[in-house]
Amino acid sequence: MRVDIDPSQGLVGQVQVPGDKSISHRAIMLGSIAKGPSRIKNYLRGQDCIDTAKAFESMGVKIRTDKDELIVYGRGLRGLVPPKGTIYAGNSGTTARLIAGILAGQAFETRLDGDSSLRKRPMGRIVGPLLQMGANIRASQGDLLPLSIGPSESGTLRGIEYRMPIASAQVKSAILLAGLYASDITRIHQSKASRDHTEIMLRQLGCSIKTSGNTISIEPPDQLYGQDIRIPGDISSAAYLITAALLTPKSDLLVKDVGINPTRSGILDVYRQMGANISIYPKSNGQGEPIADILVKSSSLMATTIEGDLIPRLIDEIPIIALAASQAKGTTVIRDAKELKVKESNRIDTVVNMLKALGADIKATDDGMIIRGPKPLKGAAIQSSMDHRIALTCAVAGLLAEGQTSILDGQWVDISYPGFFETLERLRLK
Repeated sequence: MRVDIDPSQGLVGQVQVPGDKSISHRAIMLGSIAKGPSRIKNYLRGQDCIDTAKAFESMGVKIRTDKDELIVYGRGLRGLVPPKGTIYAGNSGTTARLIAGILAGQAFETRLDGDSSLRKRPMGRIVGPLLQMGANIRASQGDLLPLSIGPSESGTLRGIEYRMPIASAQVKSAILLAGLYASDITRIHQSKASRDHTEIMLRQLGCSIKTSGNTISIEPPDQLYGQDIRIPGDISSAAYLITAALLTPKSDLLVKDVGINPTRSGILDVYRQMGANISIYPKSNGQGEPIADILVKSSSLMATTIEGDLIPRLIDEIPIIALAASQAKGTTVIRDAKELKVKESNRIDTVVNMLKALGADIKATDDGMIIRGPKPLKGAAIQSSMDHRIALTCAVAGLLAEGQTSILDGQWVDISYPGFFETLERLRLK
């Protein structure tokens, strides 16, 4: 689907972004293995989350939509039934990696697969620790989908002590979910903190999880219990509108009810470092996930350096931060971000190639990029490489660029932000 973007003078008004994708996945998964119904408000209706719901429906979970809620009728920790065919994760690394942890604890065999893009993403990072727990799991070609997962030889998994070589919420979550089916405590030592949505939701559903510094311990529960879950707006989706408002000259935009979990809010810290005119108004959510309204006004940005412990807190926002850096005064350096190479695309290469095509002064490095600004952008025709974050970043760039910018495969934005182009048009200063 080709989408053409014309320049804009600014974004004005109020908006609520879709529910957080990471939390929506977890709500469906944990609701499915909890006892009793979970009513999920403001869940993301994007394709990735649809694929997660279909995966659990194939294992006997009833899921239905009631107005603005998703109701998941959980079957309990050990109530899933064998699917009739392959479980399909689509384009979603979160679906594939997290569900593998749950499947490792089941008493039946499954095959887990995804689309052509997901089949290129590494699965060894979860297969290794799951094997240590006694899982019966095999990857294709040693490290890739499809995965074959069967009952463990002993009939139960065992708790392990695992030191994570990389900061990855997906790997951590896969181990925690397998830990639900272990015979004893599992401990995970993180080198750096990663997003903690799984821990927060497990506690909400009745699981005992302890956190000490970067060490997490999970004690296998007898049962999880369904709850009412309200999902905050996705800060990764809000990032595109926030950045568009900062970079266009006459913007005054209020983004409401955004999740500002400290493990995810690194982009707000970076933009403040860069001199952004951003005001944050915290609100009560009552479920462990902090939320806020965020007021954004047009700003002149200064370059910065992004590295170290900041990276896991904004890894998904680096494409849009790179665009902001192309309009900031000075040289911005992003490093310690090798994880970008194994996202939906190699995001170091795709970000650099996209922004270069639009006229930015940007250079790839082995673990990030160097961006010199400000540099005027010019419209171009861009392919997103089947990556929703590249398509969304290109759309924002089109608001700044001289002439028209065309996204040749704009349908990929629906992965995380259905209706994004309509929202952009509504907020555009007329």
